[in-house]
Amino acid sequence: MNAPSRQARSPAPPGRPLTTVEALVEAGLLGQAKTAGAERAAEAFPVRLSPALSAAGDIALRQFLPDAAELARVPEDLADPIGDDRFSPLPGLVHRHPDRVLLKPTLACPVHCRFCFRRHEVGSTGALAPEEVADALGYIREHKEIREVILTGGDPLMLSHRRLEALSRDLATIPHLKLLRIHSRVPVADPGRIGEAAIEALKAGGLPLFLVVHCNHPDEIGREAVAALATLVDAGIPLLSQTVLLKGVNDDADLLATLFETLLEHRVKPYYLHHGDLVPGAAHFRCSLAEGRALMTELRRRLSGLAMPTYILDIPGGHGKVPAEEAHVSDNGTSVRDATGETHPYPIANAQDT
Repeated sequence: MNAPSRQARSPAPPGRPLTTVEALVEAGLLGQAKTAGAERAAEAFPVRLSPALSAAGDIALRQFLPDAAELARVPEDLADPIGDDRFSPLPGLVHRHPDRVLLKPTLACPVHCRFCFRRHEVGSTGALAPEEVADALGYIREHKEIREVILTGGDPLMLSHRRLEALSRDLATIPHLKLLRIHSRVPVADPGRIGEAAIEALKAGGLPLFLVVHCNHPDEIGREAVAALATLVDAGIPLLSQTVLLKGVNDDADLLATLFETLLEHRVKPYYLHHGDLVPGAAHFRCSLAEGRALMTELRRRLSGLAMPTYILDIPGGHGKVPAEEAHVSDNGTSVRDATGETHPYPIANAQDT
C-alpha cells in the first residue's frame, strides 16, 4: 500500500449515526455501484457510522463501510476468534487469566467496525440487565485472585453516565480489586460524550484507572477527538491506544508512524498493534504476519520507543496474546507458542504473503 494522502472531510455536523446503506449513499460515502453488495453485507452485520467518523477520509472510512467482500469465507475463519466463549462463566463476563476479567456491560458501540471480532454480538442487545451485572459483581467478589477488571464490549462509554458511575462505585467496593481498565472508541468516534459528567462517572469509584482508546488511522483524530483526549488526560486519566493492522487502511509505515506520533503528541501512549483476528467476513482486512513484522522493523528505525506499540497476536482458541515479532511465532508463521510454552497451529493461509 502506498502512503495515502490525508483527505479528511470537514467536521460532520451534530446528528444521528448513519445506520443504513441508503443513508451512506445519501451522505456521499458509498457509491451506487457498491450498493447491492453493501446491502447483503449489512444483513450479516448492521451498519453504524458516527457523525464524527463520517468526516474521516476515504481510506479511514473503509473500516466502517459494508462491502461485498464480507460475504466471502475462508477456511481459517472462526465464529469465536479469540475464544471468549469457553472462558465465560456468566453473561457479559470473561475470565481467561487468573488475575483479571473482562466485563462487557453493554454491546452497544458508537460505530460498527467491519473487522470486529465481536461482530456476531455487537449491537445485538443493549446493556446487561441489573441482575446480570449483580451476578458478575458477585463472581468478582468471590474470586479474590482477580485484581483487575477490564470494561469492554461493545463500548462501556456508551452507558449512561448514571450507570457508568454506579458500576465504577460498585467495583471500588471490592477490596481485592486494584485496577480498572476501560477499552473504548468513544473518544474518537463520539467525542461529544466526553465531558464533565463522563469524567465524574469514570472517577467516581476511585480505583486507579487506565483508558485504552481504539484508533486505527490519523484521520480519526479530528478537532473534537483532540479536545476529548485532552479532557481525559487533564482530568488525570492515563491514556493508551490500541490499533488493528488493516490491509488497505493502515498497512503502511508512513501512515502508522504518523498515527503513533500523533497519538503521542496528544498524550496517548501507543500500546498494542493487533494482528487481525480470524473474523468471518474480514479476510480482506488481514495482513500476513510477515507483512506486519516488516512494518514493525521499519517503524523501529523511525520512532522512539515511547511511540512504539507492541505487535500482538491473539492466539485463536482463547490461548491469550503473545508478541507477534518474537520467538512465540515460528519462522514460517504456521505455529505459535502461548505464555505457558504450549504450541498451537496457526493457519498458514493467513500467515504467509499472498
